[in-house]
Amino acid sequence: MNSPQQSSSSNTNYKGWRGIKRAFATPSALTMLFLGFGSGLPFLLVGATLSTWLRDTGVALSVIGLISYASFFYVLKFLWAPLVDRYPLPFLGRRKGWLALSQLLLMGALAGMALMGPQSSLLLFVVLAGLVAFAGATQDIVVDAYRIEVAPVESQAALAATYILGYRFGLILSGAIALYLAELTGWTVAYLIMAACVLLPLFAGLLSKEPAAQELIVREIRLWDAFIKPFQEFFSRNGIWLGLALLAFVGLFKLPDQMIGVLAGPFYLDSGYTKADIATVSKIYGVWIGIAGAFLGGICIAAFSLRSMLVVAALAVSISNITYLLMAYNPGQSWAFFATISADNLSQGFAGVVLVAFMSSLTNRNFTATQYALLVSLAHLPGKFIGGLSGYIVEASSYSAFFILSTFSVVPTLLLLAWIWHRIKDDNQQ
Repeated sequence: MNSPQQSSSSNTNYKGWRGIKRAFATPSALTMLFLGFGSGLPFLLVGATLSTWLRDTGVALSVIGLISYASFFYVLKFLWAPLVDRYPLPFLGRRKGWLALSQLLLMGALAGMALMGPQSSLLLFVVLAGLVAFAGATQDIVVDAYRIEVAPVESQAALAATYILGYRFGLILSGAIALYLAELTGWTVAYLIMAACVLLPLFAGLLSKEPAAQELIVREIRLWDAFIKPFQEFFSRNGIWLGLALLAFVGLFKLPDQMIGVLAGPFYLDSGYTKADIATVSKIYGVWIGIAGAFLGGICIAAFSLRSMLVVAALAVSISNITYLLMAYNPGQSWAFFATISADNLSQGFAGVVLVAFMSSLTNRNFTATQYALLVSLAHLPGKFIGGLSGYIVEASSYSAFFILSTFSVVPTLLLLAWIWHRIKDDNQQ
């Protein structure tokens, strides 16, 4: 049975240039801008920005890599997504209630990190970082489900681009602005301000409309079924082997990029750049390049086959990693920094929209939050696992060897794509 959103938009064409303009002009696109900002805000605060803070206080690379596992909640969020999918909180509604709760928890945990700091108790500090990751992951579960439920499949690429625009604004704040603040006022003030900025997506969520519930969701359903049915439906629809191949493909798609994410900040510092340099080039200039890549991805998906864009995106993410050798062999040089960030962030922005559109096409709207959370978790799992060990890899070899290894990690992704190529529907044939 089609959702109200599907029914009301069944005669609306979102393909072509007019369709792109129509999709971007919807109220849902504006809502996704703010919710995307909320999703992007905590990601770096338990990722690259946190790694930079730890390195700035003298923590070893190997320890920084291990601490990055505190953000593993982003990978495991499919485990509690069924609860978010099925059980509304006793206020605000199924989506808005969970969204508000996760954002309030996020604010409190960030404030705790700011006041505690890694110097006083590293263990408690890491626990608070894990709590930030848990709250951020829960927020992502709700936001992803909201995006898929509030608009038809045909407009998902546009909403994904708008979401990523907001997400990138969140990255600017938690990356560049946080580093500037840390340089000028210290890390405590920087993280307290980041906590206060969660108020913006909190208010946006409270003012947004609650998506209409699917018929299956409205019915009473047992807790066991809430966990089993989403996965049962996915494999029933795709078959066991294709289902496993799709999950593996999603998991490996952005591996080259995610492998170097944990050590990016420490690498910049070790290459002779200041926190202000990193903020200007990587967190401001780079984010705008990423935004350009995201909108380029949205346009290309509307104009070309999603399958062909998967190939382009996978290759772009991989090849961009080799540009990090420019920085490795030219430490402290501004031109090398700008060239590397240009290639890396353009490919990341493009690939992010392509992957979001592809994962959205794989979900059943009766199980939106759970199935999409599973796909997003898998999209981060290999990179998070290897990223946690990246410090040991670099200490055992070199940054250059690690960048070359990350470039060639795209090979399994391309082999899987070749196998599933004729087994997945081409979006231009709909």
